[in-house]
Amino acid sequence: MMIEPRLSAEMLVHSLLRKVSQEGGFGIVIRKGDRISGSILIQCIESGQNVRVLERMPSLDDAPNWQQIWPQDTDKKQELSEYLEKRYRFDPDIWLIELDIPDAERLIADLGQ
Repeated sequence: MMIEPRLSAEMLVHSLLRKVSQEGGFGIVIRKGDRISGSILIQCIESGQNVRVLERMPSLDDAPNWQQIWPQDTDKKQELSEYLEKRYRFDPDIWLIELDIPDAERLIADLGQ
């Protein structure tokens, strides 16, 4: 079995920020993680509203699988900042980027791995 090469976390983040900029949106790194293998959280907003957070999840076929992890569908209301702080404590190598562009999910999916 041959292992397919993957983009480093840092390359993926920079590629995504470049693509968002080319599409007329705005993107920024809020927190830098591990350059090679850090997990990436993407905070998607549209004109400063409608906050969603996506994370790339493992999949059986090795294709990128971005899933929305915020807002949470639970009765327990938790502030996003609290949630992110818990994630940082659990995984200090995590990246957080913010994209302000309509249909950010489409751009993320188009980018691939």
